[in-house]
Amino acid sequence: MIELIPAIDIIDGKCVRLSQGDYNSKKIYNENPLEVAKEFEAHGIRRLHVVDLDGAASHHIVNYRVLETIASRTSLIIDFGGGIKSDEDLIIAFENGAQMVTLGSIAVKNPELFKKWLHQYGADKIILGADAKDNRIAVSGWKEESTQELLPFLEGYTKEGIRKVLCTDISRDGMLQGPSIELYKQIMQQFPEMHLIASGGVSSIDDIIKLQEAKIPAVVFGKALYEGKITMKDLNRFM
Repeated sequence: MIELIPAIDIIDGKCVRLSQGDYNSKKIYNENPLEVAKEFEAHGIRRLHVVDLDGAASHHIVNYRVLETIASRTSLIIDFGGGIKSDEDLIIAFENGAQMVTLGSIAVKNPELFKKWLHQYGADKIILGADAKDNRIAVSGWKEESTQELLPFLEGYTKEGIRKVLCTDISRDGMLQGPSIELYKQIMQQFPEMHLIASGGVSSIDDIIKLQEAKIPAVVFGKALYEGKITMKDLNRFM
């Protein structure tokens, strides 16, 4: 069964969503992310993906108190990303309740530090964030496109021991136009042992069914839930 991972994206301590990573497209869905997390938990959700969008933009963790509140007042397994650029940031994330961290930009810009963390904390705690636009890796809250191509980037890190990868097709993120299923199939074909987490574009329960049929291990989704295009009742079949 595909693993369901709702996302809570945070700006100014509030639950928001963007479209294609554009901060000007911000829409606030709830002033209190804890309320959102508790509702997920009440409906049987066990995992949560929390993104510090302020952190991603400012290159250091900002919304760690929101993380601590959700972690201390729910039993959700949280992976946290956004703005983790130093040993101190990583320690802050883990000390405030993240069981895993998703690291993207640092894996591109400072691979030696990323590898150090991978070997220090282990592949169960470190998720590689592979945010792609036209098959190239994007970094810094998706403001910059790197020269690295997606599949060679993944191959390099699987050789280093990475097992969990969160792959977002930026062109689809927040657009409710369906996920990049062919891209995810291609990744799984090349890396069958990978715990791939698909992200971006989920618009309906049918999209999640298609991802499951394609044998994608996990999916992150947010806007479709917040916009009412997927209901918690719809998700019961996957619980």
